[in-house]
Amino acid sequence: MKPSSEEKFNHHYQSLLKHLNLKGLQPKTIEAYSRAIRRIGAYFDYEIEALSEPQLADYFTDLLSTHSWSTVKLDLYGLKFYYTHVLQKPWIAVDLIKAPKAQRLPDIVTVEEARQLFEATHTLSYKVFFFTLYSLGLRLGEGLCLQVGDIDAERRRVHIRDAKGNKDRFVPLPDSTLTLLRRFWQYHRHPSLLFPNRHAGLQGAHKATSALDRGGVQLTLRKVTSECGLKKRSPRIAFATVMPPI
Repeated sequence: MKPSSEEKFNHHYQSLLKHLNLKGLQPKTIEAYSRAIRRIGAYFDYEIEALSEPQLADYFTDLLSTHSWSTVKLDLYGLKFYYTHVLQKPWIAVDLIKAPKAQRLPDIVTVEEARQLFEATHTLSYKVFFFTLYSLGLRLGEGLCLQVGDIDAERRRVHIRDAKGNKDRFVPLPDSTLTLLRRFWQYHRHPSLLFPNRHAGLQGAHKATSALDRGGVQLTLRKVTSECGLKKRSPRIAFATVMPPI
């Protein structure tokens, strides 16, 4: 008895997961590509080994009606990876999709707005975390991943690991941020995590096994920015040379 289309798809899907991991892709990319293949598989009743360009045009047209261009591109890249590394077939839809070019300037949080945000944040760990993001110009995920050993006090720099593009970089460490992080570490004394989770409070923070919860950070940030009347998408900015006191 021949295997069903779904069984064959599941076999190929497991192979996809292996290839994604072997290529050393970032966890977010692995999840995006695997989600794309699950979505495409469901759309075509799990028969996606020989899709034609008209079929792909129909799929991506439908997808674009409910999702962003970013999702469309990720599904395209995910399917191309699937064809190349799992099916080992040439990619047929070379010029099928061309997203419109958009260049957005980053939202700039002024020094006064940053001061308002810090003052409105009453939980110590979140207050220090937001200040650190602001002063170092970090993405949220980069801040959550910071380790005690990443702080180079002697050279006044911070080692940012596995940043965008899976690259490391160094950023300058202002004296005000170093002083604040030292004071904050005296509260939690975690041997490795710079921002341990709050599940056991500050008293048990030194035993935490993970960093601050991303969802909790985002929820708090939305709440605080709303209370301050800020309409910025994110507090992340380029490095500021003049830091408001916390």
